[in-house]
Amino acid sequence: MGDERQPAPLGVIIADTHSIYRVGIRKIVALEPDLRVLAQTDSLGNTMAAAAQFKADVILFEAAITPNPPEAVSEMLKRSPQSKVIVIMSQADQDDTVDLMRRGVRGIVPRSIAPDLLVKCIRKVAEGELWLDNQAVNWVIDAYRAQAAHLTNKPARAKLSDKELLIISYVTQGLRNKEIAHEIHTSEQVIKNYLRKIYDKLGVSDRLELALYCIHHQLLKKSSEALQAFAAQQQQKVASAVAK
Repeated sequence: MGDERQPAPLGVIIADTHSIYRVGIRKIVALEPDLRVLAQTDSLGNTMAAAAQFKADVILFEAAITPNPPEAVSEMLKRSPQSKVIVIMSQADQDDTVDLMRRGVRGIVPRSIAPDLLVKCIRKVAEGELWLDNQAVNWVIDAYRAQAAHLTNKPARAKLSDKELLIISYVTQGLRNKEIAHEIHTSEQVIKNYLRKIYDKLGVSDRLELALYCIHHQLLKKSSEALQAFAAQQQQKVASAVAK
């Protein structure tokens, strides 16, 4: 006989300030054999601890649990990067929706969502899909169109050092600050400082805008030879230091 073992159920963390809502979701999830509640939390601190401990597939996160949901989402995903976050909002607006999606949120649902739709949302998000209503989709599309237009029309006059260009090239490859620091043999804090200066010079606010800027202005293509020479020079310096 073949191996008929069933896949492990999807692990879910429920983070909500209202005990009635937590109990209700837990009962809904308990009826689904492919879902399992790993933890229930009622504060931001407990949610962060649970995210780090359980590494859930999905975190249902009530926006009202913190004054700054986008920052909380960023911190949660640092502690549990494989988790998919679904934010529960009593009333969504454009700025909050766009900011949350930029921070890595995979779904936004109202507190009034029907139980069957919530279960479907959890499964779809766990599979890698996004879950937004039509209005939220339009908000996100409008924001990225405006962002692309702004970056396309921005003149590329900023003067960047070879090291700044090298850091930008690593960012566009998807490396995190810690990984970039390792590549150029410096500290993570130094990389953060460089990125802050780069953002100011180019008039961008995050990694996504930086990547779009590079694409529209072919920033790295124009500097590829200089980048290769500088990277080789850095490696040579490190090799010399080790030899000594």
